Amino acid sequence: MADRTDEQAREDVRVYERAGATWIQINRPDRKNAYDPEMCTAMVAAIKAASATDTTAIVITGAEDSFCAGGFLGNLADPDVHELRSMFHGSLELFEQIRTAPQPVIAAVNGVAAGGGNELVVACDLAIAVESAWLGQTGVKVGSAPVLGGTNLLAINIGEKRAKEVAFLCRRYPAREALELGWLNEVVADGELEAAVDSMVAELARMSPRYLEIAKISSNVWWNATRDAYASGLGMLVQAIGSKDMREGAAAFMEKRRPDFTTRSDI
Repeated sequence: MADRTDEQAREDVRVYERAGATWIQINRPDRKNAYDPEMCTAMVAAIKAASATDTTAIVITGAEDSFCAGGFLGNLADPDVHELRSMFHGSLELFEQIRTAPQPVIAAVNGVAAGGGNELVVACDLAIAVESAWLGQTGVKVGSAPVLGGTNLLAINIGEKRAKEVAFLCRRYPAREALELGWLNEVVADGELEAAVDSMVAELARMSPRYLEIAKISSNVWWNATRDAYASGLGMLVQAIGSKDMREGAAAFMEKRRPDFTTRSDI
């Protein structure tokens, strides 16, 4: 991937104020809002900037009809080790910024939240989705693995067996089912997402910002407990860059076909 300018990254990550909250919109609908390293950097910067203001909450959403499809897979069939390492570790930096921001961070799930996009939802403090949205992991089907929440923190929300089902089988979960599992806080009709988020932000605005921050940071015990797992998982992903399964998974994804993975004895 050619180097991109800061201005291009800012166009891909829009930041605006609405009803007392800072909204961060991932703006690459042409690829279901999959992000690259520069976009990770832009999102981290936006959250840091919002953290230093008196905004009531930070809201993360996607452009058009997708929330986020995670990290951009376009180059995995011919991967650049340094670029992928940057994206993997950039994702962790983004999620950690979400968990340590003093304000609640709300995922406004306006559509598909897949792969790292689902892990982004898991990292957020609260999540509201539209009826037409679905969530799920894609990693082991495309030559990766959900090591930043999809294999560990999600289990705190929906239970270990269900989280393993999500990570291993890569099924799609409609928003209503995700709500019943404890994955989401609320599901609303399409077209009512912004109003629902505004309502939640207004409710948060009646609370003490100081004690909201204390409540949030003290709730990070499970995130903190799994922090070492994220680091070791990223290390394994980096070591697997360029593997036959990664190349085949990425190629199959881009070509819209079923991947033909190696047998375990070929790994």
